[in-house]
Amino acid sequence: MKKTILVVDDAPVNLDVISGILAPHYNVRVANNGALALKIANKQLPDLILLDVMMPEMDGYEVCRQLKTSPDTSSIPVIFVTAAGDTDSEIQGFDVGGVDYITKPLNPTTVLKRVETHLSLVNVDKLNRLARNAILMLGEAGHYNDEDTGKHIWRMAEYARLIASNLKLPPESCEMIELAAPLHDTGKIGIPDEILKAPRKLTPEEWEIMKTHSQIGYEILNQSDNSVFKLAAEIAQSHHERWEGTGYPNGLKGTEIPLAARIVSVADVYDALTMERPYKHSWSADEAFDEIKRGANTQFDPEVVRCFLSIRKEIEEAQAKWNSACLSCTE
Repeated sequence: MKKTILVVDDAPVNLDVISGILAPHYNVRVANNGALALKIANKQLPDLILLDVMMPEMDGYEVCRQLKTSPDTSSIPVIFVTAAGDTDSEIQGFDVGGVDYITKPLNPTTVLKRVETHLSLVNVDKLNRLARNAILMLGEAGHYNDEDTGKHIWRMAEYARLIASNLKLPPESCEMIELAAPLHDTGKIGIPDEILKAPRKLTPEEWEIMKTHSQIGYEILNQSDNSVFKLAAEIAQSHHERWEGTGYPNGLKGTEIPLAARIVSVADVYDALTMERPYKHSWSADEAFDEIKRGANTQFDPEVVRCFLSIRKEIEEAQAKWNSACLSCTE
């Protein structure tokens, strides 16, 4: 299906020129003034707008301001088309929400390439939002039968981001770990309720079944080519590995364990310890931090533990924030 481009210019000759460039590739709508442009944009929701700056009564900057203040049209990319090529004009256009500038006289190749580029960026943004929504849903699904779903997975995800940041990982890596962390127990979907929800210590046979959730989660999440899901698959598979090599499912040791999984392991265990569960009382923060400290070099990566202990204030602030938010939702 062809994308729809709205072209706005008060000069008929300019509308004809731009429409002629775009019409072989897109559905083109035109408006010769700002008021009509706003009316068409709100009714038809074009995929992109090419907007002249210098127009009577309402100039392009004001049109763009109004587009960006409406929830229905705020996400439509606006490319300004103008004879003014000075820096101040460009800055003003970006300030009101424009994504690009094309100067007159128009080069057909430039117009087509700019439009194609910004439509591609819109598609990428939509795919990223779709991936984020899928992550949120799968995170909840992995804990569907868990009474403490939201509290646990979102708290520990923030702890993981804080640890990653303290390890000086790039900001984009920290964000990816925070997004992927809530999917660590996706594989619990495949564990029978009588084992998953047992209010007692599991038998050795039941424990072996429970341990398969790591591989189940990996196999579910690894089907996607999305980088966040790939990372989530890695975390799901390896967050129960132990630094000294006695974890599961693959008995990895030390830095054989992916770093993201080592980070999530600490965040996950801390939050599990401090949670009230049907089969156990919650530990105090002091007790939980001491337990994590004792696990360095055995269960946990000692460097990850060092970073975790050094940001205790931030961890406790995040914990209080999520607990308060969840409490307010139930009142």
